[in-house]
Amino acid sequence: MRILIGSLVVAFASIAMTQADDAKLENELEALNAVSQSSNQFSSSFFKTVVDENPGNLISSPLSAAVVLAMTGYGAGGETANQFKKVLHLPSPDSLGHTGYQKLIDTLNNVKKNKLLIANKVFTTDKFPPKPTYTQLTQTYFRSATQMLDFAKNVEAAQIINAWVEQNTNNLIKDLIQAGDLSSDTAMVLVNAIYFKGKWQHKFDAQFTEDRPFHITKDTTKNVPTMFRRGDYRYGVLSDMNAKFVEIPYKGQELSMVIILPDEIDGLPQLEAKLQNTSLTSILQHGHVREVELFLPKFKAESEIQLNSVLQKMGLVDAFSGKANFSGISDAPLQISKVVQKAFIEVNEEGSEAAAATVVFMWRTGRSRPIFKADRPFYFAICYKAADNNPLLMFNGLMTKP
Repeated sequence: MRILIGSLVVAFASIAMTQADDAKLENELEALNAVSQSSNQFSSSFFKTVVDENPGNLISSPLSAAVVLAMTGYGAGGETANQFKKVLHLPSPDSLGHTGYQKLIDTLNNVKKNKLLIANKVFTTDKFPPKPTYTQLTQTYFRSATQMLDFAKNVEAAQIINAWVEQNTNNLIKDLIQAGDLSSDTAMVLVNAIYFKGKWQHKFDAQFTEDRPFHITKDTTKNVPTMFRRGDYRYGVLSDMNAKFVEIPYKGQELSMVIILPDEIDGLPQLEAKLQNTSLTSILQHGHVREVELFLPKFKAESEIQLNSVLQKMGLVDAFSGKANFSGISDAPLQISKVVQKAFIEVNEEGSEAAAATVVFMWRTGRSRPIFKADRPFYFAICYKAADNNPLLMFNGLMTKP
């Protein structure tokens, strides 16, 4: 089978309740921080491996992949579970991770002033029903709904799943699943969708947008619509990386886009390599808010990423083979047959719109004003800043040719 991958007595009672609430809040924050750190650790190695297999413009959501894989991994046992824990850097004990993902999903779904939605759904069949304990886990900690489908009617089933994905990504992600991915052997399809539409804290004035040169290579230049704004941004020089960065906040300043620009036109590959060993937190610590002249091309990117080989290179091996152990999901022998992610981003004067969906299938068997001109290939990321000000990476990618 396959899984196609929120009075005196009264006074004492009040104090006790407050202490209990404080303890609960502290535990939830600890769990949220643990999951955020594990997601960022996964993101680093995930992006490096994805880049190696997907040259050119790229948009991915490590967070989307991490969430749906964690939802799958918590149903694994034995060595399969160990590999999930290692690759995803899942917190220990499992209960800490469960609470952390629950808090993460609830937190992101309550972001103010921008549209941010993270949704999970498990599509299953009465032919190979999941264990009630697993259904309870996904519903409670991943806020996942469950829907029964007849996968033998593969065209109809694919339409239903794709309609759910479109609905939860504002119609940006279409045809995530093909009818050929489904059959009577399909036991389960687990899907995560993330949608984000953010408005800049300070919009770019469209009257200043004009065609400006973008250096695709040292020998190739293309004129592209480029926005301009002079304003206060967090800006920093990364001497060790031969690069500089700017952070562009969205309304409410809970979320932001970070652009990291290599000094050289052909410096992106070297920058990518150095980013693998550097956290976004440490990068942002190198910057200060100051007035910047910012030139940023309008851009759009869409990627479809086949993740089987990516995850196997990262160490998730048994899950794709006959050695797979998903005893927490079902007593039937299951293995992952396919993991695919589609992601989209568009950046313009108003802000940016991004979405991603990941599916897992399983089967049987100085003081002067700096100028930041993004006129050459660059790295970008969209992140959420938690209460401790550590950024959680949601989307990242490369823009090599706007």
